[in-house]
Amino acid sequence: MKPQPVFPFAAIVGQDKMKLALILNVINPALSGVLIRGEKGTAKSTAVRALARILPAVEVVKDCPFQLAAGDPMGVCRECSRVECSRAVLNHEPVETVERGIRVVELPVGATEDRVVGSMDLEYALKKGEKRVEPGLLAAAHRGILYVDEVNLLDDHVVDVLLDSAAMAVNTIEREGVSFSHPARFTLVGTMNPEEGELRPQLLDRFGLCVHIQGVRDAESRVAVMERRAEFEEAPEAFCERWEAESLALVQRIRAAVERYPSVEIDRALLFDIAAYCLNVSVDGHRGDIVTLKAAKTLAAYHGRDRVTKTDIETAAELALPHRIRRQPLQDIVVDVAEVRRRGQERRAAGEG
Repeated sequence: MKPQPVFPFAAIVGQDKMKLALILNVINPALSGVLIRGEKGTAKSTAVRALARILPAVEVVKDCPFQLAAGDPMGVCRECSRVECSRAVLNHEPVETVERGIRVVELPVGATEDRVVGSMDLEYALKKGEKRVEPGLLAAAHRGILYVDEVNLLDDHVVDVLLDSAAMAVNTIEREGVSFSHPARFTLVGTMNPEEGELRPQLLDRFGLCVHIQGVRDAESRVAVMERRAEFEEAPEAFCERWEAESLALVQRIRAAVERYPSVEIDRALLFDIAAYCLNVSVDGHRGDIVTLKAAKTLAAYHGRDRVTKTDIETAAELALPHRIRRQPLQDIVVDVAEVRRRGQERRAAGEG
């Protein structure tokens, strides 16, 4: 069956910060996801689905509920309920694999912890002495994108579980002293409308990057949005073909960045610049420093460079720090690096005075 056409990522008008944050997380999932804050109708879900559509396909074991590649850890297969496949893997026999596109797994607002993490049949374990696991959404999202709309409306405990798995790349199901773990490497994308309530600062800090977006404000760009959307709805396949060259160029750039990232270096002097950014705006803890470093290196790789520059650090700070700045009650999250700098200058001036 031919897949339904999806509005091309390259055809999205504006929203450059959002698109960059998504791309950086695809290049380097260790950034621990991106939180997109903004009003409705600003192409948040469109961008996520469009990016997934153009990413390279992955090879998975056929019908594997954990989305494993043939070389993934055997510990999962050892306790999987798919007996025939498990035997083949454990006996080092070849298993049937298939190629499929990157999945976008959507997590509903009312999802329970069992639905997200997965569950275990304790009665079966007690009777048979074997584990029987019902995989959750985190298993389905392995090697894909986990999209959480209105993440601020989720139960805090569920958000904690999501962020832990995104950071550790492993999901563990524990019930009555019995545990089961499986790989859970995914790109976490959360969206929210701040008017409907904020996330707790502790949860905000766990998202690697954060961007604040709004509808484009100039008439010409708004007209371009209308024209492109109308053209896509009238002839979706022809519209996608028109943007295919740009989409392929982006895919090649992402692939090159993934290969380049491990070799990217940063001068020690620039590490002090990152530390100064975080100290100037009173970021709590060290997660902001570490994420800014990772984002700066990922930016360098994305731009085809082997060394981090000051510009990379400025851009990384704009994405990694605003939601971590200590705020007063009812104070808005800052939205750009210029504001981050201004806050730092104000704090320094107050200290000098």
